[in-house]
Amino acid sequence: MSRKVAIVMGSDSDLPHLEPAVETLKRLEVPCEVRVLSAHRTPEEAGEFARTAAERGFGVIIAAAGGAAHLAGAMAAHSLLPIIGVPISATPLNGMDALLSTVQMPPGIPVATVAIGKMGATNAALLAVQILAGADEALAARFAADRASMKAKVAEKDAAVRARYPAG
Repeated sequence: MSRKVAIVMGSDSDLPHLEPAVETLKRLEVPCEVRVLSAHRTPEEAGEFARTAAERGFGVIIAAAGGAAHLAGAMAAHSLLPIIGVPISATPLNGMDALLSTVQMPPGIPVATVAIGKMGATNAALLAVQILAGADEALAARFAADRASMKAKVAEKDAAVRARYPAG
């Protein structure tokens, strides 16, 4: 059975930033569950979710938050699953505060951290797929095909640009 990916966010205002992650997982046929859990406002629920995630079939947790951005660290503190943090731009600091809060974890409690916002959400989903694909040959094949499709699209665009602006 294929493992699921959990996508958790500190606030529902983070959802538009995480939609690319959900779309990416759906495209690659990876089941996911999306939740709003706050490290500060619902700490017991967040901890319980992280503690029981593996036994409920999750293989990776993507955690996104802005501002103090402690959600990924809270998930990592309560789970042995790989945690991928997505910093969200939600303050006048444009996500730099969230990036630093997410990436600066103490030794022993790692959180893989991706770029701020939607670009990071896409990469978080792809990183989750890479992690899960190590134990799932069908998923590995879908991931390889997706990467090949991306390569083909770039090659098409390159050909179009070269045709418009020939060397010489």
